[in-house]
Amino acid sequence: MTGPEDSYFYLDGCATAPLRESVITCMVKAQKRGWGNPSSLHRIGCDAAESLERARLSIANSLEADRSEILFNSGATESAHLALLGLAKTESPGRLVISAVEHPAVTAAAEQLLAYGWTVERWPVDIHGQVQMQHLDRLLEPPTKIVSIIWGQSEVGTLQPIEAVGKACRSRRIPFHTDATQVLSQGCPNWSELPVDLLTASAHKCGGPRGIGLLLVRQDILERIQPLLTGGQQENGLRAGTECPVLAQGMAAAFRDIGPCQDNHVETSGSGIAPLRDALLARLCQNNSIRLSGHPTERLPHHLSVLVSDRHGQPMSGRALVRALDCEGIAASSGSACSSGRDSDSPILEAMGVDPLWRRSGLRLSLGYWIDPATVTEISNRIQNAIDRMN
Repeated sequence: MTGPEDSYFYLDGCATAPLRESVITCMVKAQKRGWGNPSSLHRIGCDAAESLERARLSIANSLEADRSEILFNSGATESAHLALLGLAKTESPGRLVISAVEHPAVTAAAEQLLAYGWTVERWPVDIHGQVQMQHLDRLLEPPTKIVSIIWGQSEVGTLQPIEAVGKACRSRRIPFHTDATQVLSQGCPNWSELPVDLLTASAHKCGGPRGIGLLLVRQDILERIQPLLTGGQQENGLRAGTECPVLAQGMAAAFRDIGPCQDNHVETSGSGIAPLRDALLARLCQNNSIRLSGHPTERLPHHLSVLVSDRHGQPMSGRALVRALDCEGIAASSGSACSSGRDSDSPILEAMGVDPLWRRSGLRLSLGYWIDPATVTEISNRIQNAIDRMN
């Protein structure tokens, strides 16, 4: 067990990432120079409005987007709701197709549409958590009017073939939304080349501040979408409420640090964080009680998800293991941070066809720029110590 003088390893970047130094510096400057209300007409308000729009332009440059396509909001949850509910408001009821492994924010938004006469169908996934492409033609035929597929799954790390799905949707003129929250922490996609109509992101997974996210929207969709929050004309009339230039500047700084995804492909091996992830996985898998879940190769580069058993080969409680890891000086999680408070079967593992006995034995380790590669051995040893103490 660690003492107060020992190092503590944070392996829960998919829940939130520590603030980058560049973000802190940028936000301090922004707070000093642009702390006013951007809607005010006096000098202080104009300074704030300029700071907000400079942040929007910087993010647009990072994503190869037009600044008018960026809508600021409170985070990915609000962004997903605005994307799906805001667009559905302009359509007669039809079918919304989502993957069977969506984040709870998307499934919650989808369920709200049921009250308005919409139907919701979940796109089946395989044992690795990827959507089964043999269902594409059936799911994209009428009455489908909107499709939403998560890009990088937060619990098991699997990447979805969103380019193939997006192109198929575009050929059928079906608006396509993707939750790219976890992907943008690893690289900024080129929006101008991405076959996606609405894209959700959040700053705090990227080393930016909590409390701000964005929705990227194509111009033709922007003209159709309806606001969820009213009472002001901020964000082109699509999101009422006083904007925060300081948070926007922080998100812009984080995106500048991250850099682009090459050809819109998330780096799953080679340079960057993936070799560190693979080194940790190789050490962990020397223990027969640990096995990988999610896709073995098409996965987020900073993400490890495993199923853990005890010395008798029986499933170990993921939640109990997280608590044991904390005593060993490691922060981890047993699934999505938005559902970690529930001691119940993982719906993601259920959708992947994992045996019911194992649906509470998941452990998620998500790495980041703050991890020193030289500490991999120490990290794996502490994880093994936590497992041993539970046996």
